[in-house]
Amino acid sequence: MPSAVNTGNCCMPWFAKPCTAYTDEWSPLTNFVSLFPNNALSWVSKADIDTCLAAIPSYLSQLTIITDMKHLRFVVLAVFLAGSILPACKSTQTAGKEQPVLTQAGSTANAGSTTEPSSPAASAPEIPFDPSVRRGTLDNGLTYYIRHNAKPEKRAELRLAVNAGSLLETDEQQGLAHFLEHMAFNGTEHFPKNELIDYLEGIGMRFGAHLNAYTSFDETVYMLRVPTDSAEVFDKGMQIMEDWAHLLSFDPEEIEKERGVVIEEWRTRLGPNQRMQQKTLPIMLYKSRYAERLPIGKVEVLESFEHELLKQFYRDWYRPDLMAVAVVGDVDVDAVENMIREKFSRIPAPQAPKERPLYEIPNHEQTLVAIASDEEAPYNLIQLIDKHDRMPMENLKDYRRAMMDRLVSNMLNNRLSELLQSENPPFSFASSSYGPMMRTKDNFQSFAAVSPGQFLTGLEALVKENERAARHGFTATELEREKKSILTSLEQQYKERDKTDSRQLVGQYVQHYLSGQPVPGIENRLKLYQQFLPTITLEEVNARMKSYITEQNRVVVLTGSSKGGNQMPSEEEVLAKMAEVQQMELAAYEDEVIDAPLMAEKPQPGKLASKKQIEALKLTELTFDNGLKVILKPTDFKNDQILMRAYSPGGNSLYPDSLYMSASMADAVVAQSGLGPFDNVQLEKYLSDKVASVSPGISELNEQFRGSCSPQDVETFLQMVNLYFMQPRKDPIAFNAYMSRIKSLYSNLLEQPENYFQSELMKLLYNNHPRRLFPTPEMLEEVQLDQSYDIFRDRYADASDFTFFFVGNFDTTTFVPLLSQYLGSLPALNRKESWKDVGAEIVPGRIKQAFYKGKEPKSNVEMYFSGDYEWSPEENHRMNSMIQVLRIMMRESMREDKGGVYGVRASASPSRWPKGRYEINISFVCSPDNAEDLIATALKDIQTLKTEGPSAINLEKVKQIQRKEHEEGLKENNFWISYLYSSYVNGLDPLRIEQRMQQIDQLTAEEVKQAALKYFNDDNYIEAILYPEDKQR
Repeated sequence: MPSAVNTGNCCMPWFAKPCTAYTDEWSPLTNFVSLFPNNALSWVSKADIDTCLAAIPSYLSQLTIITDMKHLRFVVLAVFLAGSILPACKSTQTAGKEQPVLTQAGSTANAGSTTEPSSPAASAPEIPFDPSVRRGTLDNGLTYYIRHNAKPEKRAELRLAVNAGSLLETDEQQGLAHFLEHMAFNGTEHFPKNELIDYLEGIGMRFGAHLNAYTSFDETVYMLRVPTDSAEVFDKGMQIMEDWAHLLSFDPEEIEKERGVVIEEWRTRLGPNQRMQQKTLPIMLYKSRYAERLPIGKVEVLESFEHELLKQFYRDWYRPDLMAVAVVGDVDVDAVENMIREKFSRIPAPQAPKERPLYEIPNHEQTLVAIASDEEAPYNLIQLIDKHDRMPMENLKDYRRAMMDRLVSNMLNNRLSELLQSENPPFSFASSSYGPMMRTKDNFQSFAAVSPGQFLTGLEALVKENERAARHGFTATELEREKKSILTSLEQQYKERDKTDSRQLVGQYVQHYLSGQPVPGIENRLKLYQQFLPTITLEEVNARMKSYITEQNRVVVLTGSSKGGNQMPSEEEVLAKMAEVQQMELAAYEDEVIDAPLMAEKPQPGKLASKKQIEALKLTELTFDNGLKVILKPTDFKNDQILMRAYSPGGNSLYPDSLYMSASMADAVVAQSGLGPFDNVQLEKYLSDKVASVSPGISELNEQFRGSCSPQDVETFLQMVNLYFMQPRKDPIAFNAYMSRIKSLYSNLLEQPENYFQSELMKLLYNNHPRRLFPTPEMLEEVQLDQSYDIFRDRYADASDFTFFFVGNFDTTTFVPLLSQYLGSLPALNRKESWKDVGAEIVPGRIKQAFYKGKEPKSNVEMYFSGDYEWSPEENHRMNSMIQVLRIMMRESMREDKGGVYGVRASASPSRWPKGRYEINISFVCSPDNAEDLIATALKDIQTLKTEGPSAINLEKVKQIQRKEHEEGLKENNFWISYLYSSYVNGLDPLRIEQRMQQIDQLTAEEVKQAALKYFNDDNYIEAILYPEDKQR
């Protein structure tokens, strides 16, 4: 289900998951994270990347940019995460072709074994199933999974998995599997029209975050979080699941209204990726139904389908033998099982069910080449895909093979990471992995992003690394290091086994049902890895790598810009280059490892000057003789996690505009250089079996640190912090490699209309302020290694005004001596400094500006309100509540009533420093013909809020959401590290948190109304619209 704020997973295809072999591994993404300046991505965690992975399908056809508005970091995320996926959601018709079909009735629990017999391993023991899970099958064929898990407390995750997706549509139904998913939120027997969303928001669940769904080729999954501290509320949550399964209303009026919403979702995907995809997908998915049935469907069908076709799909495929219900959370398992039996046994088993087919992707002997260019393409991308019949995953021999795939993928990515950090890297990002492709295919996929005109160079380098590994294999030291790294990761998961979030667990059970993914549970999983990893030999791993690369079923995909000197190679040139590499003599990889400690000499401890307890919050405040302050909050929310943040006032505001580019990249330049005796490549090897990550960052107003570690690696963690102060490295090779990748990244970025629009918008909003401009290749040329290094040294020369925060599982008694040694010993210059106001704020006045770029019939709308602000926690709460109410109002008016948008975003950014200011932004994508009308609708909602205030229902929804989120946050380390950081940065009493619930309860409609009157100031309003070029008069 698409979220009203575009955080949903609607149309999430199979490839929105990390592409490794039956694991939750995500190592290909680590190369991506290393690409960007640390203060641009230091806040990106694994959870952030998982979230972005889930959101890729919604954004892939329009490059997703995460924008730090304060520091203007345009971090292009989705396109790189898409390195191991296919482009998304626009149907390509391939008429008149026979489609290979494997019929299947019922569950796909072993779908992965349908294409290849498993006789060689048939006698091996089966993969154990998680003993913590109760599973069963009702008489009507419905499967269920139930597990008690108290993280988070008083919450449960509910899932309805339907083994049916867009592949099962007839020609006349293209797009209706996905449309049907939308209708599940627009009327059921017990929740007519939009009452389902109203009810869930009324109990504090947020639309998009806690209520969502996705449709893919082979499956549809509905997702719901509900409180469990009320039996009535939980029962209603289960009733919603039953309603979705067989009690949808199909109100004709609601169907007609939803057409517009789904068409607007289709519109968001229009752009260069979608146009190139039309050319490449039929080749990539050679003669298969997958190329003809992308979940978003065909717009002509969406505009005109008969309602009966939607109902027919529901009758045919939403049936108990193709469904599973999964419930994980703070629940009584027996009671939930009884509830499932009571509710879902009411669904009648079909009398004459249609066979549920599995569609094969046909094999091909020759290498296929797909080449597509577009003048708006922001990147040049290479994909190498070697398709293989799906390997079985039924027994321990299969599971052991999957371990080998994980080892190979990770070791190959480590080599690519090393190549990326060479002086002249042949690409700006690269990854390789082996894993599931579709239900009947696995694939070995390599991906790279290259600079303009460098397709053949990048292709050669990518093929060479694969060929090098296939010919010469890996080294014993690589294998041993990777085994340790994997075990370290699994051991950390094991330590957190009673603190694992229910969302993570329930997703595993859904995939077990849909694709046969093993679910041994972390206890069994760790035991199996401990048992099998030591037995996996170098010869086995090398043979497995060699088997990936074949002459058959290979596809090469090149997509990129057609502008300037970016000449796309021909199919003949591509094939010739690959053949050329086959004839090259390639040296074996040499694994260079430095056998040295991270810190040769440990510092003498500093002295503790003062210690203060805040018993109510279990806080300890320390001050050392060097002036450095530390705030400690030990928790048991996670067993194997310590989080850290730190700040010191100053930032890059202290340097003139002439040094801004060097200052803004200083943290990244140093971070790319390594630490202590290690360059960055050697540092990655040193840390491979440790859980410790530290990121320095220099923002406009502060120099900072962010990081996390396992308690067992906390000394290594603190040594890393100490070394950034005391021995930051300056590595010219790392600098040149990093800048080469960054320049490549930005080379064609502004060719894409959305990026061009954001660039022009920043110029308009900030009157061309040099610190708010979209980075260009010319600006990047200003970055100088010596300047960046000297600025970093200056910012971290004085520890006396730093404040550190630690939250997590540590014992204060044993932790303080380590803090004394590595932080208390840092130098103190006792400088009295602060940030400077660089004068970058949104221009005053009323401005309306149209921009024209692009070919597709879509517009991007941005609305800004701004002004002076009296910053306080109370005022922040009023403003945030006002925005939350407005989101609900705009979703109802612009999406539900008008069907004019897929989603609308609204956000407020109040700031205290360098002066009290606020910015409110409203943005959405729509038809160019509807832009003015939808802006008027948004302004009408704002006017209603200003004159009438929020409705009692909407205000209570917002208050309930805030209560539930606060309740959950109190049990999360991430909440506390952010809360404490904000409190001390802003000079606030941290004890104010004890009044948070009272603050929520006492919020009145009049306060929200007054906030709207104050902050939606018509005198300072900027409206910008991006139109396609054919709309320019």
